[in-house]
Amino acid sequence: MDEKLTLKDSVVGNYYTITKINGKGPLKRRIMYMGLTKGSKIFIRKVAPLGDPVQINVRNYELSIRRDDAELIEIEQVLGRENDN
Repeated sequence: MDEKLTLKDSVVGNYYTITKINGKGPLKRRIMYMGLTKGSKIFIRKVAPLGDPVQINVRNYELSIRRDDAELIEIEQVLGRENDN
C-alpha cells in the first residue's frame, strides 16, 4: 500500500508540491486562506526542536504551521531546487 506523504513528514531543506488538503469546513478553509492550496510549491525552512511548528516558505512569504494542521496537507517532493514559490 502506498503511504501518503504529509507536510508533517517533510524534510528540512527540501521542496514539495501540495497535492491535497484534507480536513473539512472551517479548518480546511483556514489552511487554504493561508495560501496552502493544491499545486502550491513549498520549501521547508526549519522544524522546531519538538517538531511543532514547521516553518515553510510558500508564495514568497514565511509561514509557521502547527503539526496537527501539517498532518492534513498531502505533498510530493519536487526534484531539484526550484525557487519559484
